[in-house]
Amino acid sequence: MSDFKHPIEELIHSTVRIECVLANGATSTGSGYFYVFFESEDKQVPCIVTNKHVVNGAIKGSISLTLAKDNKPLLGQMKTFEINDFENQCIPHPEHNVDLAIFPIAPLLSQIENTNHQFHIVPLAKPVIASPQLLSKLSTMEEIIMIGYPNGIWDSQHNLPIIRRGITATHPKLPYNGKKEFVIDAACFPGSSGSPVFLANIGSFLDEKGALCAGNRVALLGTLYAGPIRKATGEIEVIEAPTDTKAISTTDIMINLGYVIQASKLDDFEPLLKNILEQPKAISRNSICPCGSGEKYKYCCGKLK
Repeated sequence: MSDFKHPIEELIHSTVRIECVLANGATSTGSGYFYVFFESEDKQVPCIVTNKHVVNGAIKGSISLTLAKDNKPLLGQMKTFEINDFENQCIPHPEHNVDLAIFPIAPLLSQIENTNHQFHIVPLAKPVIASPQLLSKLSTMEEIIMIGYPNGIWDSQHNLPIIRRGITATHPKLPYNGKKEFVIDAACFPGSSGSPVFLANIGSFLDEKGALCAGNRVALLGTLYAGPIRKATGEIEVIEAPTDTKAISTTDIMINLGYVIQASKLDDFEPLLKNILEQPKAISRNSICPCGSGEKYKYCCGKLK
């Protein structure tokens, strides 16, 4: 019997549907994915990566995790966790025009431990990011997949995301219009904000010399954050991929293109996280964490060490 397992079967468990409650009572949805910073070092920092505009104004966030047994997902069994003051618990990218934010999940992992349950979480890390060497071998048009929750749509019974397939519309290593991003040709709809975009050569691919190679080539290329729309007047306007999924009347038409922040921009969070890890040792392990979560330091930022 074959032991083959399709690589995408694991990647679908790296994503998470983010539902936010705003100050006015409205709800919005977006996508995110689990990512571990400093995975190869002794101080790992697990986070959820999403967009700034996904968490903007969120007074509460909620995510649902799939239960597991013997390290296998129990599809159909899940638990929902709520995070108060969600926006302020997220760390925005230091550059104003880079629409990325991360949510350190150490407090969430503490809640998980207290449930006495096992959950199936497949975090990404730096080794899965497309290296400069790999990017240099790619062509302008490569097969990609985007995993997320367009229009808030998901398999709610099994807690699974939606996979969208497409191609790169500009080269993923080149800074599109001078920004560390590239364009994909895929159906990008509201709720897809924060979706990871992967190079997805499954079974075979062409190398840089045009030779057909057998095997898989899967790597994280970046994070979706926006897309152009066609206005009723025929003008093209770039907007943030919206998160609010309420029914509205509009003449804006998505044109199946998406703007993706290059995965290398995740590295910019590392200095910020190191500052958290290097907080003064004088903080008592039993004191309330200075990050404002309301948790004891040993169960919150202190748990990152």
